[in-house]
Amino acid sequence: MAKQVRVMRMSVEQPLWRALTGYRVLTMLYAVGLFATEYDEFDRPGIAIAYYVVLCVWTFATLPRVQNAAACTKRFLAVDLAIAVTGIVLTPLVVNDHHIDSGGPTLPSIWTAGSVLAFAIKGGWRWAALASTPVAAANLFERGHPARDTVHNVILVWVASIAIGYVVEVARASERTLARALEIEAATRERERLARDIHDSVLQVLAMVQRRGAVMGGEAAELGRMAGEQEVALRTLVSGGLTSVSRVSRDAAQGAVVHVIDVERDDDGPDETGPLDLRALLAPYASAKVSLVEPGAPVPLPPPAARELAAAVGAALDNVHRHAGEHARAWILVEDEPDEVIVTVRDDGPGIPEGRLAQAEGEGRLGVALSIRGRLRELGGSAELISPPGQGTEVELKVPKVSRGKAGQR
Repeated sequence: MAKQVRVMRMSVEQPLWRALTGYRVLTMLYAVGLFATEYDEFDRPGIAIAYYVVLCVWTFATLPRVQNAAACTKRFLAVDLAIAVTGIVLTPLVVNDHHIDSGGPTLPSIWTAGSVLAFAIKGGWRWAALASTPVAAANLFERGHPARDTVHNVILVWVASIAIGYVVEVARASERTLARALEIEAATRERERLARDIHDSVLQVLAMVQRRGAVMGGEAAELGRMAGEQEVALRTLVSGGLTSVSRVSRDAAQGAVVHVIDVERDDDGPDETGPLDLRALLAPYASAKVSLVEPGAPVPLPPPAARELAAAVGAALDNVHRHAGEHARAWILVEDEPDEVIVTVRDDGPGIPEGRLAQAEGEGRLGVALSIRGRLRELGGSAELISPPGQGTEVELKVPKVSRGKAGQR
């Protein structure tokens, strides 16, 4: 088996940075356009032109700085805010009284909001409130008195920036939570796969050694006892398992990072790109005590789905051999439906007492839960177990032909 680690990156704030980049350019052009249309209201247009030259050069030169949170440093934010505040303070020096009294725009106009929004996206609502304060003070200074429209605009910028900063903080927390959930899910799938493989091999061998040792007695009994202890310890480890801590990228622009382990089969033979005939995989199970009833035509399934379904049938037959007695017979029925494949495994044993499966899971014996139901769940199918006491056990396995599980996608 070969492991392939896929790195999934999630960043809910990256679109905000892209939007901010466009906003700064558009509002810079808007501010220059307002100056051109209201040129007659400027008493000192030379100062305004000099400011707009600085504003344009700064806006275009710092576009890479507003691409992500890592590039948007504190020093950049401080200079950016200073340019916005300077433009507001310079406004009374370059325009006439009519422009101010009529509520005309400041030199940077709504470009100032982009600077405040950069604070909000970078540091959350506290940074937004900090940046909004000098902007509010500069606007009040520019008007000379707290006019109604000025107060309205100040409050609007304040509330909007704080709200956006708060939303960014919530989005980041949700992003980390989602990354943690995805990684736990991936780790759980890997643990269940390992548990199935261990159950199908090591645990069964340990259980057999324990039983044979108890029958033979002597030193073999001691060996069987030790094997039984190791079986219990291994079952406890498999049923508990460990999950790794979710990771957060050091580069804030990349958002949360989830490492997902995909397990691929490393077969020596040629790559299997076409479907497999399920009948060929089930044929080895047929014996004097196991009857196989199958369609006359091939039953094609994707290779991973076919192998997992065959392994689930093998696990069901192993339960028959272990729990139904040496003389129990079993029957395998394969049904090829238009949308799914149904395999039924039935035996004539004593059946499973009520509550025994739940008790087995509590003891760490996860043959049915992992080797059968776990495999079918990953394929997008289902496993139904019917076992009236004294009437044998029937396990019905259903797998869709277009698998929705992870195994069917590899």
